Formats: sequence, C-alpha cells, structure tokens
Amino acid sequence: MRANEAERHAGLAPTPGYRYAEPVGDQLFVAGQVPLDGDGQLVGRGDPAAQARQCLDNLRTLVTVHGFAVGDVRHLTIHVVGERSALTEAWSAVTGWFGDDPVAPATLLGAAALGHADQLVEVDATVLRSPTDRAG
Repeated sequence: MRANEAERHAGLAPTPGYRYAEPVGDQLFVAGQVPLDGDGQLVGRGDPAAQARQCLDNLRTLVTVHGFAVGDVRHLTIHVVGERSALTEAWSAVTGWFGDDPVAPATLLGAAALGHADQLVEVDATVLRSPTDRAG
C-alpha cells in the first residue's frame, strides 16, 4: 500500500512527503495533526477553536484508520499561535471536543509560527493501546 493511502481514503488531506503515522506494536507514532480538511484547505482561518476541533477530528480519523481509539490517546501537545486568548480558545475547544470524557494529559504551548499559512493550531499525540485493550 502506498504511503498515506488508507488515510487519504478515510478523508484526510494529502501530506507533502511524509507519512501520517507508523504503528509499532501497541503504539501509534503520529505526525502533528493540522487543521486541513480532506481537500487540503485550511479550516477556521483566524479561529483557534475551529482549528483545534479540526485537528482533533483529523486525529480521531487517523487513530481509527490504524485500529486504535480516541481512548488510546495517552498525551496531547497543543501548539497555538497567538496571544494567551488564542491558547484559551483552543483549550476550550479541546475540552469541549472530549465532552464528558476527561482530556488525556496535555501540554498547551504558545508557538511563533506553524507550518501552513494562517495555521494557528497543531495537535500532537502519544497513542498507546493498553495491553488489556488488544483486539483478538
């Protein structure tokens, strides 16, 4: 299977020369998730909350494609460009996205810039399936 074929089929945007994820045993190593829709268009220009939600939606798609679940996310790092209010807006969107479920341990960081023009948020995750959660 070509790199990222399954992710593209699931609706994620094309990536410029890197893989979305690499499963190794019970761990999934993931690239930082960016606020792009399936056509590669930035979602939520100027809106850190909308961008955070898109990043998390993309993360959910990615972990699912590889046979993991959102509950397997063991740590999040949320990178946010802008003033403290942008960090607060992004964090509020993260907690809202998880709803009644507690957010995994997380680090919220301010950033000077991210990879795409007008990108305000990127979400990185540590994904590890518990041995008791293994399928089969």
